[in-house]
Amino acid sequence: MPISFDSALGIHAEALKLRGKRAEVLASNLANMDTPNYKAQDFDFHAALTQAQDRTHPAFLKVSHSAHMQPISTASAVEMAYRIPAQSSLDGNTVDAPMEQAAFAENALHYRASLQFLNSRINGLMSALRGE
Repeated sequence: MPISFDSALGIHAEALKLRGKRAEVLASNLANMDTPNYKAQDFDFHAALTQAQDRTHPAFLKVSHSAHMQPISTASAVEMAYRIPAQSSLDGNTVDAPMEQAAFAENALHYRASLQFLNSRINGLMSALRGE
């Protein structure tokens, strides 16, 4: 029975891609904290992961000819939404620095946990291949 990396790693590879995309979005929000009229963005990670899980299901799309359309990558299919600020600012900027920093730290923690999980999964596969 052949080993499929998709089945061996599960949804965690997709979760890592989405965590990386979310880190980019949150970093962009923090970088534009002083930009007038900048609207902070984010996306619902759990909804995006569920959508990615449905998309990676084997029945989702099979390409049998080179002229067929390719599947959409998970990170580009994320539905962005604007954050609603807790307190409005005079310059129209909706970035709440403490909230963005907390979201960034939480995302970084989950990113690292996903990396550690994938690392242990890969080490387990390597041990199995070596016969240990």
